[in-house]
Parts: sequence; C-alpha cells; structure tokens
Amino acid sequence: MNRLLSRFFAWNLVVGRACPQRAAELYGCPAGALRTGAPYPSRFVALLLLAGCVLGGSAQAATVRLRLATLAPKDTSFHQSLQSMGEKWKQTSTGGVTLTIYTDGTMGGEADMVRRMRVGQIQAALISGSGLAQIDDSVTALQAMPMIYHSFAEFEYVQDRLRPMIEKRMLEKGFVMLFFGDAGWVKFFSKRPGTLPAEFVKMKMFAWVGDSRTIEVMKAVGVDTVALEQTDVLTGLQTGLIDVVPTIPVVALTGQFYGPASHVLDLNWTPLVGATVITKKAWDTVPEGQRKAMLAAAAVAGDEIRKRSRLEADEAIVAMQKRGLKVTTLTPGQLGEWRKFSETVYPKIRGKNVPADLFDEVQRLLTEFRAKPGAAAQ
Repeated sequence: MNRLLSRFFAWNLVVGRACPQRAAELYGCPAGALRTGAPYPSRFVALLLLAGCVLGGSAQAATVRLRLATLAPKDTSFHQSLQSMGEKWKQTSTGGVTLTIYTDGTMGGEADMVRRMRVGQIQAALISGSGLAQIDDSVTALQAMPMIYHSFAEFEYVQDRLRPMIEKRMLEKGFVMLFFGDAGWVKFFSKRPGTLPAEFVKMKMFAWVGDSRTIEVMKAVGVDTVALEQTDVLTGLQTGLIDVVPTIPVVALTGQFYGPASHVLDLNWTPLVGATVITKKAWDTVPEGQRKAMLAAAAVAGDEIRKRSRLEADEAIVAMQKRGLKVTTLTPGQLGEWRKFSETVYPKIRGKNVPADLFDEVQRLLTEFRAKPGAAAQ
C-alpha cells in the first residue's frame, strides 16, 4: 500500500509541474504552487488521505484468513480431506480465502475448540458429536443412543431427516455447519478381553472431558468412567488410569491405543458423528458470492471422510492385528445381551442426554425405516 501511495504522490507532483493550470483546478491551489514547492492545499491532502483509506481498506478485505482445529492426526485421511477443501476454497476465491489447519489436538480438546471459536481465537473446527453437543444437544440423538442403529442405512435415514433441524439449531447458537457426517462405528478397545456387559462394567472406561451427562448416565448403570482429553488417552492406558477406550479403529491405530489395549470387541456401539462448523461471525466475512462454492467443497470433504473412514476401519483392524491386537467376536446370544443392556440405558438417556422429543423422533423414524420392504437386508 505504501508503494502505491508513493506512486500516487509522485504522479501528482508530475501533474503539478507539467500542467499547473490543471493542477490548480484539481487541487484548489494557485497555478504553479505545486511546482514552486508551496504548502499542499487541503483538497490535495484530503485526496491523498482518501486514497490511503481506499487502498488500505482493499488490502485488509482482500483475504479472509480462517483457522480450523481438529483432533485428527496430521496426514491422516481426515487431515487430507480438510487440506483439499482448503485448497479448493483458495482456488475458487482466487486467493481470497485461506485455511490454516491445526491437527493433533494442538488447540486442546473439543470443549477447548468450541471455547476458542466463541472468543475468536479460531474460526472453525472438525469435531465429533461430543464437541458438537457443547454447542447444541440436538446432535446427541445421533450419537448418544448406544446400539439404537443396526446398520449404516438406518443411521443415514435418521441423520438425513434430522439434519435440517440440527443445522437450524446450530445456526441459532452462532455456528454454520459446513459438512455433517460420520467416521464409522465406535468399538471397545480394552486392556483385557471381555464379551459381556458385566465384564466391561468392571473396567474403567474413558469418557470425554466436558461430557458430564454421559458420565452420569454411565455411572448410573454401573460403569466406572474417567474423563480425559483424547490427547491423554494413551498415557491413561499405559498408567492404568483407564482400561477401555470406546473409539473408531482408525483413531486406535494412529493413537497407538492397541499397544496397551490389545483387545477389541467386534461390536457396533454407535456411529462416531462429526461435523465441520464455522462461527457465523467468521462466515459472514466471506463474500456472499464465494459461499456456494465453499459449501460445495466442504460437502465433498465430508463425503470423502465418511467413505474413507468406513473403508479404513477394516484396514486399521487388520493392521493392528499384525501388531498383536486380538479381536473378540460375539455370538448371537452375546449380542442379544448387549442389546438388553443398551435398552436399560435408554430410560436414563431420554430427557437427560438426549432431548425427549428427539429421542422419540429417532424411535419413530427407525420404526418407519424398518417397516419398508427390504429394510432388514440393509
């Protein structure tokens, strides 16, 4: 900007010397004043100041710089999809929007990320259902109801119908959802083998810091829970602070949980719901004409994360098995025991972890889906 002002200033001196009469008309000074070095008149000074404001304002408004945080490890498919999204944002905005990504929980846990977004330290985050619940509890209808979904088809049917309501409630809290999806099934990784709920109740289970309602419910059904940040999980397993980690296989692999927690129960506990959100305040700084393309790029990233996470879940299990992980497969009878256990949790969840109206709506939608021809095969 200073270079442009210098050129503007020099150009005006040239005009003053070459065309004193024209300079007098433009700047309101006697002919020859600029050429003779007389003090600059007020109109000339005002024009310079105006040029500085315009040029300075344009420079400041030229680039929208967004900072996004996530627990996802660097160079994983999660990170790569976010990087691709950021590159598309930069391309479609001709450099007008840039995205800086902070991986590996460098901005703290998900509760910390939500707090940082609220105070403007970061503008966006890729967070799971636990983090989203720090903004609005509507998302708990998708993640906080264990074993309610028997397949991805059931989950997607419910998610697609609840999504407009969840997006609306998030917006009312000051957040725009850029994409919404899941990262596959949560499974139990434990330090010792177990097949039935009664065995896992005796183990100390990891829970997210800030997820006090889930901790209360789990304790109410006899599960000893320990609240930690995800960045402290490996240390917690190694020191005996926790015995069980409910998580997706990819996270267990990249976090090396499979070392101390060398057993996994092949049980689909709940989908790990996730979304990338941005504060409405930051979103409003993006020129309106660029938002459609940015949302399209975000949707592609969300689809990539969903598809790749589901594929990588099986690959991660195989990779961990080569490193000593042992998989426990359930019989139909043992699976039935887990369903009975989950059903004992539902009355404690309804109205506390999950709003009662949303809990009932999920049940209604599942009944609707399961009544469709061929639904049982999906």
